[in-house]
Amino acid sequence: MKTSKLAVYEDDTLAWHLIEADALVTLAKLPDACIDAVVTDPPYGIAFRSERWDGKDIYQATSTGGYEACEAFERWTRVWASECRRVLKPGGYLLAFGAPRTFHRLVAGIEDAGLEIRDQLLWLYGQGVPKSRRLPGGRGGALKPAYEPVLLARAPLVGSLAANLERYGTGALNIERSRVPRCGGQAGYWPANITLSHSPDCPAALMDEPAPDEAHSRLFYCAKATRTERETGCEQIPATAVKIFNGHHHPARVVHNIHPTVKPIALMRWLIRLAVPEGGVVLDPFCGSGSTGAAAVLEGRRFVGIEREGDYIDVACARLAHWASAEPA
Repeated sequence: MKTSKLAVYEDDTLAWHLIEADALVTLAKLPDACIDAVVTDPPYGIAFRSERWDGKDIYQATSTGGYEACEAFERWTRVWASECRRVLKPGGYLLAFGAPRTFHRLVAGIEDAGLEIRDQLLWLYGQGVPKSRRLPGGRGGALKPAYEPVLLARAPLVGSLAANLERYGTGALNIERSRVPRCGGQAGYWPANITLSHSPDCPAALMDEPAPDEAHSRLFYCAKATRTERETGCEQIPATAVKIFNGHHHPARVVHNIHPTVKPIALMRWLIRLAVPEGGVVLDPFCGSGSTGAAAVLEGRRFVGIEREGDYIDVACARLAHWASAEPA
């Protein structure tokens, strides 16, 4: 599937476009003001599973010595966010997921890059397990993760919001398109800065069960990606045994999609509906397994994804090819 670094994969209609390369290199080659929105799930700088792309590589990319890992992460964020500000149209939004313990560095780096901080969204979920060793006496080193913050930032406007919207088509959120349905055919609930995940037997799910298309609970709900969703489209990729979590309590799984942090497509679709103009171009400089791209094409947006890791490009390409041929819901 791949021929060389800086290889490009795309569909025949250019609805999506994948570039296999380092984001810091490729972003600098994109034209000014060519992107309507950036929606991304970048490395969190927490040395996740000892992956180089989430630890050592970040430090080496921006550190000239004398910096702690957290400071290097902030400096690295500022570098890629500065390029995102340049390629964004005035008023274009940037949405970036983060980890609770490094999110303040992500926000500072993006703000220092010249983008305006507009809000912080929270994706709350009940699934998951603590990723720490079990110590004697029933002790451990970390809590079970239950939320991920999502930064909502915006490139500076040119003139007033109305003038910017008229000239560039960017700057405003698509409130009507992102409302949560409600009973009785009334206008949906205003989109909030909290989204929730739930299991089928939780109180919120039971409350909404009689009319799943008319949420009584007022908030947008989205569970984590199921194994079926993670694997769909990847059947032709050779299966591999991977450890999802470290430790003997979590055995290896045989999977086709080896990416460890796959975001649910429904969540990404909601974020894209909210922040990206209809028919606009979405950029994900750290596209991983391609969830942002799948969501973009399903929502009728064009997509440009950059990913350095070749194995992840294989996954993203397979998933995008599948979802681009699916009928939008």
